[in-house]
Amino acid sequence: MGNKETNEKTPIDRNIHTQYDEENDNIETGAFPVIRRRVHKLGVSKSGRPLTHALIVLLCALLSFGYVIQLNNKTSTYETMSEEELTRLIGETSTQVQNLERRKSELTSQLNSLQLSADKQKEAERIASQNAQTSGLLSGRLPAEGKGVVITVDRGSKAPVDAATMFQLLEELRNAGVEVMSLNGVRVVTSTYLADAKGGLECDGKILKPPYTVKAIGDQQNLQNAVNIAGGVGSRLKVKFGSSVTVDASDNVEINETSSPRQFRYAQTVE
Repeated sequence: MGNKETNEKTPIDRNIHTQYDEENDNIETGAFPVIRRRVHKLGVSKSGRPLTHALIVLLCALLSFGYVIQLNNKTSTYETMSEEELTRLIGETSTQVQNLERRKSELTSQLNSLQLSADKQKEAERIASQNAQTSGLLSGRLPAEGKGVVITVDRGSKAPVDAATMFQLLEELRNAGVEVMSLNGVRVVTSTYLADAKGGLECDGKILKPPYTVKAIGDQQNLQNAVNIAGGVGSRLKVKFGSSVTVDASDNVEINETSSPRQFRYAQTVE
């Protein structure tokens, strides 16, 4: 009974077999009938999917590996360049280096010139400042202080001290190297003059009364010797006029008196 049910064909199966038989009978092969299998277009089979996934994963891995190698290979750019391109690149680099070296030399030369110019300017300013100070002291425009002596000449007991003898005293101090001096509050400069006046002396238009005080800045020993030397102006003051002459050395002689610059009418500097 079971075999009967199995061997029995349904109407659909009969139709399918009949169709296959008709198609095979229509093909004349001269041998056996050709049986064609119907292919169902249902896409990729389940058995091929794991292989496809594996290929995709492998392809992605290869791409990633190549990308990483490209990033890590820093010299790949130069390795792929041709000999001509490398030669041109080396030439351009050499030219840039030469330009930079030339610019460096120019800047170094300019810096040296600026430093030399600054040194010259600084030295010129120093000399000008020194000359201005020296000129100011010699001309009497600037006050002064320093080591020196203070000389006092009182009224003579025999005769009043004349202008010629006092001028000789000033000249002896100049010869001894005095730098700055004053007489009774009058700054003594190269143009200073002395004249006899009633009851005293006239110095640069001012009347001076004894005792006469001379402040002199310079080498103390030389200035003392210029006054006290035997047979010198000090001896003459004592012998001829009966004056008392004292010379006191001091480490801080202050001369605050100044003199107005002389206006020259005829003399001019040489250009």
